[in-house]
Amino acid sequence: MIKAIIVDDEQHCIDRLTNLLQQYHSGTVQLLASASSVKEGIKVIREHQPDLIFLDVQIHDRTGFDLLRECGTVNFNVIFTTAYDKFAIQAIKFSAIGYLLKPIDEDDLQEALDKLKDISVENTGLMAAVIENNLQPASKKKKLTIPSGNELLFVNIDDIIRCHSDINYTTIFKTDNQKIVVAKTLKEFEELLSDHNFFRVHNSELINLGYIKSYNKGKGGSVLLTDGTELEVSTRRKDDFLKR
Repeated sequence: MIKAIIVDDEQHCIDRLTNLLQQYHSGTVQLLASASSVKEGIKVIREHQPDLIFLDVQIHDRTGFDLLRECGTVNFNVIFTTAYDKFAIQAIKFSAIGYLLKPIDEDDLQEALDKLKDISVENTGLMAAVIENNLQPASKKKKLTIPSGNELLFVNIDDIIRCHSDINYTTIFKTDNQKIVVAKTLKEFEELLSDHNFFRVHNSELINLGYIKSYNKGKGGSVLLTDGTELEVSTRRKDDFLKR
């Protein structure tokens, strides 16, 4: 049984999540308490020692990150809840940690709970720090958290030249010639990176437009990247590619 608490500054959000947990997950999740402020959240965490916190990103004039910092050692899993916009959701996705977009949907709740199996409690604090970094103004470097074997790699998005698909795996090529193989589809990376100057030129290739050296005309044409890689541009993507 997973012992959980909710920290959220909106009572109707607490009620919604409580009802979903009681209706669909009473056999696996035991809801111990809820709190509506950072101070109260820290108190119930120390009192109940939960396995999991459903943590709002913005809590009055403070944040869930403030709560995690003030807790000290993070020995529980976190599923973030947020009503933030697309950019914030992308930031949370980058971290490989669980999140729920308000108003919370049952299918999304199930998916977030399933995802806990792949998240180490020891990594929760690190991944939360990456989320906080990615929520900073655009001038800050955005990072991707990439699980690789028994470690987490924190990769600056600006350092990624391209991502190559191999069915359910993606190879990330970096400016330092490092290659990282991740058990995620290229579509997942396309969703994360499309608003960060990346474009999918081919079914198997997602490139950082900042590293294009030249474009060679043709039916679809091809691009030469700064690392010397030449890639075909699919005919059906050519027009959108040239517009970008």
